Amino acid sequence: MTTQSTDQSLASTDHPVSPDGPRRPALLVFDVNETLSDMSPMGQRFEDVGAPTDLAKTWFAGLLRDGFALTAVNASEPFARLAAEALRISLHGIALNRGTEEAVEHIMAGFAGLGVHADVPDGIRALSALGIRLVTLSNGAASVAAGLFDRAGIRDHFDALLSVEQAGAWKPAADAYAYALEQCGVDPMDAMLVAVHPWDIDGAARAGLATAWINRTGGPYPDYFRAPDLQVGSLTELAVKLAG
Repeated sequence: MTTQSTDQSLASTDHPVSPDGPRRPALLVFDVNETLSDMSPMGQRFEDVGAPTDLAKTWFAGLLRDGFALTAVNASEPFARLAAEALRISLHGIALNRGTEEAVEHIMAGFAGLGVHADVPDGIRALSALGIRLVTLSNGAASVAAGLFDRAGIRDHFDALLSVEQAGAWKPAADAYAYALEQCGVDPMDAMLVAVHPWDIDGAARAGLATAWINRTGGPYPDYFRAPDLQVGSLTELAVKLAG
């Protein structure tokens, strides 16, 4: 068994990498929800309608679970449809201060006002300055990413905003990553997925991409998933690693 590096920026992998990490990719593929967007304000949206703030995390985890379940049986539904229906189920039985549909509309509208994490603007600019192409691959709609980046002033650093809605399969299915690579004309070995979700890292690794796990919380990585090639605390740190 390979011994994990004591350097927190590197993690053991199923395929060998140099002590300095994988080679610089030609393409960085970014997850959007939670990786780039700060979704913590969604809790306030739940509180606004009379629901518990912590229900936001349970709801989001549940809708991802259902998206994965549909993909496992070769079905696919848009993120917004699953999110809204999962909200109706999550809010059932709670004494809301407005009607259910009005509450669902209020919470869903929260996506249009989200900002990015503090490290994202400088990190994206630094990564773009390295000459690496940047694209997104989100389980959500590309329009949500576009609004997010416009508000952050970083939209022009991305070559394309891609969504699994066109791939017909949610991440972490292999078809989702294959769709992004095909759209960009890049081989898996020349691409790296950047995400905060270990399940996304695992899926991309199994599809042949290099991976970078953004671990802003300092938490452990599940050992039942394929380990990331790089582990960093921010996008700015990722830019430093790839520049080296």
